[in-house]
Amino acid sequence: MILSDVDIADRLDDGDLVIEPLDDLELQIQPASVDLRLGNEFLEFRRTNIPCIHPDAAREVDEYVTETVVSEDEDFILHPGDFVLGTTHERVEIPADLIAHVEGRSSLGRLAVVVHATAGLCDPGYRGQITLELSNLGTAPVALTPGMRVSQLTFTELSSPADRPYGSERGSKYQDQSGPQASKIGGDHEFGGDQLGDG
Repeated sequence: MILSDVDIADRLDDGDLVIEPLDDLELQIQPASVDLRLGNEFLEFRRTNIPCIHPDAAREVDEYVTETVVSEDEDFILHPGDFVLGTTHERVEIPADLIAHVEGRSSLGRLAVVVHATAGLCDPGYRGQITLELSNLGTAPVALTPGMRVSQLTFTELSSPADRPYGSERGSKYQDQSGPQASKIGGDHEFGGDQLGDG
């Protein structure tokens, strides 16, 4: 079952679903979703001469990204073909009986901006800001303003609460993240790490 605006408001009031700061309920709570705003931190991938980034060596991906912080009165310009990691302004806490789907807003989609390449889920138990995988599929640069409504979350109720939700007990590597986070795939079990690969 997908939660309606009434269900979302009830869960927020009960405190088991957390989205903060949620400054304008009338504006941000939609009929079946919650609009989230763009944060002011971005990770840009530098051009590099390496042949590839291999997941086994992805612990070193930080060497290939540059952090950009945009001030309140500035825009971040997303150029055609660019891929950057952004973040939501809001922090979320998803209870064990819900899964949240990260979606783009249609108004930005019509400008050829997408907000996720593949990571469109927030698992039951997830806490933190949400990293956005921002791409410009169009032919013109697009200005992104921190604080603008950039994505939306829809919520699906599980048939029963997750027995092992996302979190420290699973070794979940993005729990409690703040700001955009580069890939931590190198820490996954199949690459010799000790993480189960959540996220």
